[in-house]
Amino acid sequence: MNLTPQQRKERDAQRQQEASQAMKEHRANEKAFYDNFQRLKAERQAREAAESRSQAQSASK
Repeated sequence: MNLTPQQRKERDAQRQQEASQAMKEHRANEKAFYDNFQRLKAERQAREAAESRSQAQSASK
């Protein structure tokens, strides 16, 4: 497939735009994963702290 210099330039610009969009999507997915991970971690830590407090209270009775 022989492309003219103009066609190559357009193809390269299109590829660059697609790569940029893919990186934006990747970063957004990565951020969503990290945010969800942090939320779940905080929930787990709160649940574990509540369990340990209830165990300490029942042990002191």
